[in-house]
Amino acid sequence: MAAARIKGVLSPVVTPFKRDLSPDVGRFVAHCKWLLSQDCGLAMFGTNSEANSMASEERMELLEKVVAAGVPTDRMMPGTGACSIVEAAKVTAHATKLGVGGVLMLPPFYYKGVPEEGLFRFYSEVVQRVGDDRLRVYLYHIPPVSAVPITHKLVERLLKAYPKQIAGMKDSSDDWPHTRSMIEAFAKDGFDVFSGNEKPLIENIKAGGVGCISATANINPGKIAETYKAYATPEGEKLQGWINEVRGVMQGYVMIPALKYCIAHYGSDAAWTPVRPPLVETDEKTGKDMIAKLDKLGFTMPGLKQAMAVAAE
Repeated sequence: MAAARIKGVLSPVVTPFKRDLSPDVGRFVAHCKWLLSQDCGLAMFGTNSEANSMASEERMELLEKVVAAGVPTDRMMPGTGACSIVEAAKVTAHATKLGVGGVLMLPPFYYKGVPEEGLFRFYSEVVQRVGDDRLRVYLYHIPPVSAVPITHKLVERLLKAYPKQIAGMKDSSDDWPHTRSMIEAFAKDGFDVFSGNEKPLIENIKAGGVGCISATANINPGKIAETYKAYATPEGEKLQGWINEVRGVMQGYVMIPALKYCIAHYGSDAAWTPVRPPLVETDEKTGKDMIAKLDKLGFTMPGLKQAMAVAAE
C-alpha cells in the first residue's frame, strides 16, 4: 500500500549553527520536534534552512541524526536540489532510502535562460539515477531566487514521463494566479500544489491545492496549521487575517536571520542567532523593533521555551 501523500502546513526548518558554524544537531532536532507538536511538517534543507550554504554531506549527516533521534519521516520533505546532477541524485537517493515522504527539488539554478529540454533532462536523469519506487519529487518553483522557472510545459512533460515519481510543487512565485493555474492544470493528475507562503492558504485549499510550505511556519506553525484545518469556517477566515499580519511583520526584515532572532527571543536561547555568511545576524535594535511589532499582535510561540531548554541541557 502506498504511503499517504504529505499535505497541510510544512516549515522549511531553519538550521541552527554553533559559533564555529557547524550545524547544532541538538537544537535542530528540538526545533523539528516542536514543529511537529504544532502539527507542522518538516521541509528541512529548504531556502530558509540555509541549505545552499551547506555541503551535501552535512545535509545527509544531519538528516540521519534527526531520523536517529526518533523524528518521524512520513512528514519530512527535505530539499535535495543542486546544480550538479551527481549531487542532486546522491542526496535524493539518501533521503528516499531513509523513508521520507518526499523531496523538494530546486532546478539547477546556476545557468540562466536554459531551455525546457535541459531542465527535463536534468530531472529525468536524477529520477533515473535514484531508481527507487518510493521516490516522490516536489518541484521547487522559486523564480525570484533561482531565476530558473518551472513552466507548465515542463510539469506536463515530467508528469507524462514519471507519473509516480513527480508528486507536486512548491510554488514560491508569490503570484497566486500562477499557483492557481498550476492547480487547475495538474491537480486532476494527482499533482499536489503547495503555496510558498501562508498568505493564500485558504484560497489554495479551496482551489484544490494541498497546503503551504512557509518560512514563517518556523515561528507560527500552530496558527497556520489551525487555519488549514478551519479553512471552510468563519474562524478560519479570521485566522487567515491574523497569520497574514504576522507574515507582514516578518517580510519587513531579512527573513532567515529574523526567524532565528525570534526563536532565540521566544525560546530564551541566544545560541539560535548565528547564520552562515554571506548572511548576517539581525542586530539588537532591529530585533527589538520586530519583537515589539509581533507582541502588539499578541504573538506567542507556545511550548518553544521548554523544547529549547531540553536541547540546551
